[in-house]
Amino acid sequence: MKTKDKTKFVLFFVLFLVLALGIGYGIYYLADVVFNGSVLEWFAENYFYIETKRIDGKNGPVYYFRPDWPKLKMLVLTIFFLLMVIFVVSIYLTAHFHARNQVRKSISKTSRMLLIYMHNEIDSNEVFPASYAEVASQIVQIKSTMQRHEQAMKDETDRRNDLITYLAHDLKTPLTSVVGYLDLLEEAPDMPEAQRKKYIHITLEKALRLEKLINEFFEITRYNLQQIILEKETIDLSFMLMQLTDEFYPLLTNHGNTVELQAEEDLIVYGDSMKLARVFNNILKNAISYSYPHTPIKVYAGKREKDIFICFINQGKTIPAEKLNAIFEKFFRMDEARSSNTGGAGLGLAIAKEIVTLHGGAISASSENEMTTFSVSLPLY
Repeated sequence: MKTKDKTKFVLFFVLFLVLALGIGYGIYYLADVVFNGSVLEWFAENYFYIETKRIDGKNGPVYYFRPDWPKLKMLVLTIFFLLMVIFVVSIYLTAHFHARNQVRKSISKTSRMLLIYMHNEIDSNEVFPASYAEVASQIVQIKSTMQRHEQAMKDETDRRNDLITYLAHDLKTPLTSVVGYLDLLEEAPDMPEAQRKKYIHITLEKALRLEKLINEFFEITRYNLQQIILEKETIDLSFMLMQLTDEFYPLLTNHGNTVELQAEEDLIVYGDSMKLARVFNNILKNAISYSYPHTPIKVYAGKREKDIFICFINQGKTIPAEKLNAIFEKFFRMDEARSSNTGGAGLGLAIAKEIVTLHGGAISASSENEMTTFSVSLPLY
C-alpha cells in the first residue's frame, strides 16, 4: 500500500473512532438527561441491592445501594463483547470497502495502461511502472504473440492474393491458345488432316490446362469454407498404401517414375480413412511433381514403440531451408511451380498437416543432397 493510501486510511480510522465516541456520549446524554434519569433508576433496580435504614430525625429514612457484582460483571462483559463485535465488524467493513475501492482503481489504471500499450508502438517501461513488472512481462508476450499471428495471417493473405494473381494471369495463355487454334480450324475447313489433328491435340492440351487452373480457383474457395471433421474407424495402413501406389501408376508412368513400397504387415491405425488417404495422396503427388524423371520414389512404413511412421523419399532438387520451413503453410508454392504445370494452389501439404494433427500425429519434411523426405507419424491403435 502506498504512503498516500496509508495516510487516507489512518485519517478515516481516526474519524471513525471520534464518531463512535460521539455516538456513545450522545446515547449517555439521551439516557441520563433527556429521559430524566429513568435509565439510571432501571439500572439501580436491576444491578444494585437497595437497603433502607430508619434514622430518627427530620430527614426520614436513608437508602443504601450495594452493587450486585455478579450481574454487573455479566453486564460489563456483555457490553465489552458487543463493543468488540461492533469494532471488529466496523474495521472489517471499512477495510473491505477500502480494498474494493483500491481494486477498482487498480483495474481502471491497468486497463488504461493496457489500452495505451496495445494501441501504440512504445516500450513497456514507458507505460507500466516498476510495481507492474510481472503484468508488463505477460502483456509483452501476449502482444508479441498477437503480432506474430497477425503477421502470419497477413503473409497467408498475401500469398493467396499473389497466387490468385498468378492464376488469373496464367488463365489468359491457354485461353488465348484455345481461341486462336479454334479460329484457325474454323477459317480453314480444307486444312490437311495431319495439321488438323495437330491443332486439335494442342487445343485439347490447352483446354485441360485451363481446366486445371480453374479447379485451383475452386480449391482456394473451398478450403476457406470447409471444416475438417474426422470419421474414425480401424484402418489397415499397409493395404491402404498398397492401393495408393497402384492408383498412381498412370501418373508415375507419364513422369517416368516408379514407387518402391516397403511396409510392415498388420499396421493398424484408428482414424479417418478418407482423410488419411488424402494426406498420402497429396504427399505422393508432391513427390512425383518435384522428382527427377526416371527416378524411384521410396515409401517406407513401420511400427515403433509409441507410433507408426510413414516416409516418402524422392530424388529432386534440394529444397532450401527457408522454403522447407514454409512448405506446410497455406498457399505456399515453390517458385518453379509458377512457371510449370507442377504444383497446385499450395494447399495440399497444408491440408495434409491439418489432418495429421487432428489425428494426434505429426508431419515434417527434410531435404539435402537432392533427396527430399516427408515423414508422417500416427499414434498406435
